[in-house]
Formats: sequence, C-alpha cells, structure tokens
Amino acid sequence: MNIFVSSLSFKARREDLEQLFAPYGEVSSARIIINRDTHRSKGYGFVEMPDDAAAEKAIAALNGSEHMGRTINVAVATSKANHPQDAVPQNTAGENPQQ
Repeated sequence: MNIFVSSLSFKARREDLEQLFAPYGEVSSARIIINRDTHRSKGYGFVEMPDDAAAEKAIAALNGSEHMGRTINVAVATSKANHPQDAVPQNTAGENPQQ
C-alpha cells in the first residue's frame, strides 16, 4: 500500500520515515519529495508497505502524531489523476486562448 505523509519537518529524511513506519511492518520504500529548484524538502513524502493490514495499522497509529516537532498527517495515497487541482482548466467562454 502506498501511504502519503504530510506536514513533515523539512529536516526529515528518508531514513526517518523508514524508522517511523518500521515498527508496524516491512517498509519496501520511503521517499521525501524534494523541490527541484531549491533541493529542499517540500514537507511531504510517501511510504510503501507491502502488507495492507500493517499499512492500515501504521496509518491509524501515526495520523495526527508528532514527529520531529510537527503533527503529521498520514493517509492512503491517491493517484494523481484523482486530484481536481491537477485537472486542465476548461475554457467556458467558448474562446480559444491560443489565437
């Protein structure tokens, strides 16, 4: 199961996420999302756990908990296609902005 973790400390590293989730089961991967311009953390990341039951336990236990001085949010990750803010804006006036 892919897990979304937000409100992370900007000092958090991949290893910190692995250690945070490891007590709940095997962690197959962990990654912190980095801003490609500044090379700094964006404050969120993803953890992959192969056992869905262990992942659900981790989500229940860690959502709203404190990690590195911040209250983190932990939830099942959704695919990027399911985010309305990523949708292409529609031209409702019937005009072609390319002209």
